[in-house]
Amino acid sequence: MRPIAEIADGLGLGRDDYDLFGPSVAKVALRPRSGARPPGKIVLVTGMTPSGHGVGKTVTTLSLGEALTRRGRGAIACLRQPSLGPVFGIKGGGAGGGRATVEPLAEVNLGLTGDIDAVTNAHNLLAALIDNHLHHGNALGLDPGRVSWSRVLDLEDRALREIEIGRGAGNGPVRPASFMITPASEIMAILGVASGPEDLVERLGRVRIGHDRAGRAIAADALGAGPAMAAILRHAIRPNLLQSAEGSPVLVHGGPFGNLSYGTTTRLSVEFARSVADIVLVEAGFGSDLGAEKFVDLFAPPAGLEPSAAVLVASVPGLLAHAPGAAGSARLGAGLDNLEHHVHNLRAFGLDPVVALNRFPDDDAGDLTAVRERCAQLGVRVEPNRGFSDGGAGALSLAEAVEAAVARGTPARPLYTWDQPVAAKIEAVVRTAYGGDGADWARDAADALATPDWPEVVGAPVCLAKTPLSLTDDPKRLGRPTGFRVTVRRFVPAAGAGYGIAYLGDIQTMPGLPHDPRAAHIGLGPDGVPTGVA
Repeated sequence: MRPIAEIADGLGLGRDDYDLFGPSVAKVALRPRSGARPPGKIVLVTGMTPSGHGVGKTVTTLSLGEALTRRGRGAIACLRQPSLGPVFGIKGGGAGGGRATVEPLAEVNLGLTGDIDAVTNAHNLLAALIDNHLHHGNALGLDPGRVSWSRVLDLEDRALREIEIGRGAGNGPVRPASFMITPASEIMAILGVASGPEDLVERLGRVRIGHDRAGRAIAADALGAGPAMAAILRHAIRPNLLQSAEGSPVLVHGGPFGNLSYGTTTRLSVEFARSVADIVLVEAGFGSDLGAEKFVDLFAPPAGLEPSAAVLVASVPGLLAHAPGAAGSARLGAGLDNLEHHVHNLRAFGLDPVVALNRFPDDDAGDLTAVRERCAQLGVRVEPNRGFSDGGAGALSLAEAVEAAVARGTPARPLYTWDQPVAAKIEAVVRTAYGGDGADWARDAADALATPDWPEVVGAPVCLAKTPLSLTDDPKRLGRPTGFRVTVRRFVPAAGAGYGIAYLGDIQTMPGLPHDPRAAHIGLGPDGVPTGVA
């Protein structure tokens, strides 16, 4: 692993463009690097509908960045920081694997520079201020039963989904409350879309905390909370510069989940990357129906961060997961249909996709042929990626294909315009990105949308929260289902982030640990180095 200062020097950064956080990590400046170079082109890296363990988007993003570097292109990967929830839960770390990793890998997976901790603390500071206000007379007339601001924790703990707080003499008032996982926090989303410190403070002040007894919405500004929350986030707002296993530059910043939030890195990270690189690889969470859709419809437009091309990640094990137990010609059928839908999605977004087929040693030759034949029928280029085993050398043909797609560069095309009614925007996503027949509204969600105090969602995008394991809102419906509808169970404003959130189906904002959590296999060696973190 090279000193991070060498990576910064390779990007043309001066010593005042970054601050060292030890020998292997740096915080870069909030401003993009000034200069005469044209902004780098954005390549959106997304995937087919994953199994519970993903299809290898991070490995693909990192090895592709390494391959582009080998080909003499200035490339940089932009990733999110892994949450401790999946690290200790079922999925494990989010820093790649094999010979395509972000380094130092254990530090990336176990907290890095404390950005997620800062988001947790800023969120919970507001929660503490709310209950302190209620305790000391409640001058705002806040209705304790209508406090909407939760608490957060960056771990998976289902026991905290519904709780009661304030019990005991002098600790009240007693009221119901809840916890979310930190990546689902609106503060995490705000960190990702903020254009700088002033915008951060303003957005934090807009966050809704609940309603008063007359039904009027109350924001964090009423408690004077925005500036203090921003102060906690003073370091977290700056992107983290790291490197891949081969020494290619990587920016790691933000951590919103793709199923609960918009699932990509931060605006500041991408803007900085575009100022120092020719090609910027931006990973979007889960399948194209989630992270990629939200990037095109929600994240990119206000920042002008339009992608030029897309990489669609697939694998034979990922395809087979859509028809468990099937044999013969049916082995890959449902998975290939699912892959075809994601190709359709990216073309609907106006993007020119390249399929990256992550290779495994035991891939069946007939299965590989079937993938190539389906891609040929779709008129989409497919290239193998052996980044896990071979690093950048295993992604050279993929890199060449991506360069060609970037050169062709077609403009991205959102699925809806922001001035459409909320229900129409949701219908557009469901019908195109999911392939469904439309959305039904549960009574509580419909009543919430009909409430007159929703100025934040007029002329704003929508963020749809749903299971990542299916194109539908039912995780058990695999492949490419048809003839289905989704149900909007809840609809809430994220006033600071600048969009409305529609929760589809039975989606949880606080995950639970599996029967055999990865935490049981992680430890600390006698040399003080973590073990079992991957």
